[in-house]
Amino acid sequence: MSLEEVRNYINSVRRDFASKPLTQDLLHENPMEQFAIWMEEAVNAQILDPYAMCISTVGEDGKPSSRIVYWRDVEDGGFVFYTNYNSHKGREISKNNQVALNFHWTEVERQIRIEGAVERASEEVSDLYWSKRPRKSQLGAWASAQSQSISGTEELAKGLEGAKKKFEGVDVPRPPHWGGFTVKPTLVEFWQGRPSRLHDRFVYSKNGDDWEIGQLSP
Repeated sequence: MSLEEVRNYINSVRRDFASKPLTQDLLHENPMEQFAIWMEEAVNAQILDPYAMCISTVGEDGKPSSRIVYWRDVEDGGFVFYTNYNSHKGREISKNNQVALNFHWTEVERQIRIEGAVERASEEVSDLYWSKRPRKSQLGAWASAQSQSISGTEELAKGLEGAKKKFEGVDVPRPPHWGGFTVKPTLVEFWQGRPSRLHDRFVYSKNGDDWEIGQLSP
């Protein structure tokens, strides 16, 4: 299929949404509790990787970048994910701690959009998660200088062999450059697909220690 054929296809395909309506009386007063409800329903719907989320960061040059990571924990009312602190996203976060997250579940016609500030997760949270990772994943974190240019896969293989020899017969420690980030939400939007593109959108906005709920036009 050529690029022009792809272009014609995506501009001709239409799919209506037919899920049940979302109304404010159905929402929990706390967005994290509402997130837990939707996450449970996504898991029960057997969605592949329902905990996969898009995280968008912004560099010093003002240019945004996005990638998919796994949501892994909750800490102090925030969303925790793990990465190499020296990675591209880690470096951007160190300069600008404002990020956006998005969970998109096509199968249930839902998405959750989150905005907030991000900070490093506690050492205890990072250590606990690290201890549960497979040994091969632990060794990979030592072998890979995430987001840095490499000469080829052979370089990665060499780094992995070096890590295996270094930690042979002992537990693999968590690298100082690897750990969790916690996104503390200040805005959480729940989007439910509805017929005729009249989607239901409800947004929680942080006001001090409280949350205010409003509805948005689709």
